[in-house]
Amino acid sequence: MSVDSRRADGGDRAPIRVVVCDDQDLVRSGFVTILDAQSDLEVVGEASDGQTAIRLVEQEKPDVVVMDIRMPRMDGIEATRRIAGPGVDDPARVLIVTTFNLDALVFDALRAGASGFLLKDARPAELLDAVRTVASGESLLSPAVTRALIGRYAERVRPVHRDRSELDSLTAREHEVLVLIADGLSNAEIALRLVISHETVKTYVSRILSKLSLRDRVQAVVLAHRLGIVRDR
Repeated sequence: MSVDSRRADGGDRAPIRVVVCDDQDLVRSGFVTILDAQSDLEVVGEASDGQTAIRLVEQEKPDVVVMDIRMPRMDGIEATRRIAGPGVDDPARVLIVTTFNLDALVFDALRAGASGFLLKDARPAELLDAVRTVASGESLLSPAVTRALIGRYAERVRPVHRDRSELDSLTAREHEVLVLIADGLSNAEIALRLVISHETVKTYVSRILSKLSLRDRVQAVVLAHRLGIVRDR
C-alpha cells in the first residue's frame, strides 16, 4: 500500500505535531520528508541527540516524538525517561525507531516510558501508521518486537506485588484479548481473530488497562509475559 493511500483525512482537526530525533542526518531527513508530506502530520522540530529533543519537547509540546536510541550527548533511553517516564507532568508519547538487534537498551527504553517500537527497515506507510497510532493514545508493539524482545527480557520486569490473582477481575473475553496482545497482535488482527469489530477490541483493551491499572499496551504486554500467560510458541 502506498504512503498516499494511508493518508488520514485530517479535516478541520489540528495536525499531529511530531519531533524527530535521530543522530543520522540522512535517516532523520528521510523521516521528516515522509511525515511532512501528510496533511494530518506536522514536523515541528528535529534533534540529533537526546538533550536537544528534551528542549524541543519543552518548547513545542509535540504529540509524538520519533526517537532513536543510540545518540551522542544523551541517548534515547534517558531522553524518553525525561519526557515520558513515571512522574513526568504532561508526558509526550515516544515512538522508538531503531535498527533493533535484541539489545537490552531497547527493553530499557520500554521501561523508560516508550509508547511504541518500530524497526528502521519498516515501510513508510508503517511509520505513518505508527505515529498516528501512538498519537491516538494507543501503544504499538510490532510482533517482531513483542516476540523477540519482550519474550527474551520479560524475566527482568519485576512489577511490585503483582500476581496472577489480579487477572481474576478480567472476563474470559478480556483475558483472551490480553493473551493476544501479549502475542504481538494489533487491534485489527485481534478483531479478525475473534471476529469482532475494531471498536469492540479497543473497548476490551481499555477495560483491561483500567482493571489492571496499566498505563498502556506496552505495560500490558510486559505484565502478561511476567505472569506467564503468553501462548506457547
